[in-house]
Amino acid sequence: MPHDQPAQPLRAHPSPGPLSGRLRVPGDKSISHRALMFGALAVGTTRIEGLLEGEDVLRTAAAMRLLGAEVERLGEGAWRVAGRGVGGLTEPEDVLDMGNSGTAARLICGLLAGHPLFAVMTGDASLRRRPMKRVTEPLAATGARFLSRAGGRLPLAVEGARHPMPLDYTLPVASAQVKSACLLAGLCAPGVTRVVEPEATRDHSENMLRHFGATVRVAAEGAGRVIELDGQPELRAAPVQVPGDPSSAAFFAVAALVVPGSRLVVENVGLNPLRTGLFETLREMGASLSVSNGRTEGGEPVGDLVLRHGELRAVDVPAARAPSMIDEYPVLAVAAAFARGTSRFRGLQELRVKESDRLAGTAALLAAAGVRAEIEGDDLLVHGTGGAVAGGGVAVAQMDHRLAMSALVLGLGAKAGMGVDDGAFIATSFPNFVALMNRAAGSEALGPA
Repeated sequence: MPHDQPAQPLRAHPSPGPLSGRLRVPGDKSISHRALMFGALAVGTTRIEGLLEGEDVLRTAAAMRLLGAEVERLGEGAWRVAGRGVGGLTEPEDVLDMGNSGTAARLICGLLAGHPLFAVMTGDASLRRRPMKRVTEPLAATGARFLSRAGGRLPLAVEGARHPMPLDYTLPVASAQVKSACLLAGLCAPGVTRVVEPEATRDHSENMLRHFGATVRVAAEGAGRVIELDGQPELRAAPVQVPGDPSSAAFFAVAALVVPGSRLVVENVGLNPLRTGLFETLREMGASLSVSNGRTEGGEPVGDLVLRHGELRAVDVPAARAPSMIDEYPVLAVAAAFARGTSRFRGLQELRVKESDRLAGTAALLAAAGVRAEIEGDDLLVHGTGGAVAGGGVAVAQMDHRLAMSALVLGLGAKAGMGVDDGAFIATSFPNFVALMNRAAGSEALGPA
């Protein structure tokens, strides 16, 4: 497993030529996690195509097996899940090890809360530092009990509710993970579970709940939304076609924009409007980014991204856009480093509790490349070079796959390339990242340091 291996230093040399061709990125991580979980809660056999087979999602698959579902890999990206029905998960005989996956850990807390069972959850060194109290506090209102280390950190012991109560919870901070955990717990409770979010966050859980037969109502309220779920539905097995992950496509989009002469097509990308803040922002920066072959699959909009290199200008990103691109700020900062002028990204407090403190990590990554960046409160300022980034340094990945990949993208466009101290964690979300980027570059630009 990547978190048990010795460090794998990587280096990106300046790309010798433009990025070109057509490629597909792995399946959407958020949808892959949820497809396995909802398949485990459904009656019948769910077939999944395009599942992301990175470490994080494989941890979810293993956890669903331990909780009593049949989970089988049929071929590349093709899986079947024979579910237990809502309320039918069984007590695991072993510890649930979630590796590096905060999404899996938080959502599974919701699953466990609604079932009358005992379970213990842990993760790698990075995940054991991440706060779980933001999930366990609202879930305790179901009647579930949680025992953890200081600050709500893993390892975590869960005693699920014998008679779960529906939740009525207002999120203090917009978080799709906390919202989804509450909805998963609400599946097992009678009555209506109600979640209010201050800003709209990715709605894959709501879409997939409907796809499996649950009744979900969503109403706008100010800048946010009110989500209501009717409890104790009978979820029915339903096929899931997982689109390409927009968060993974982001690295190829920015690479094509900063490497001169590039023209790249990224096929079959999920374009859920609550996930496309990065693409909207890149267009505001003057990027040549268009969508072709738009369609809908499994309730999710999908299309092909067409990208061409060009000059970028600085941008001021409002805080309200953060939930739709929270995972993409490190690679957006890379684009801003090549842009003309000073960019400001507002309201990034959520970045402090990701796989690492991504706000500090992104600023440090840019500094290692010779780019000036400052943190003001919860804002990040990036002083763009107008096209020529020095590079040459070594970024500290902090066990964070997105920081590692962002550093390598920067290196492709920088004068002196860029190193990263440990690329092992890239496998958590994008196992073939290096090979796919080298194919697009037509060279071995990325490789061991």
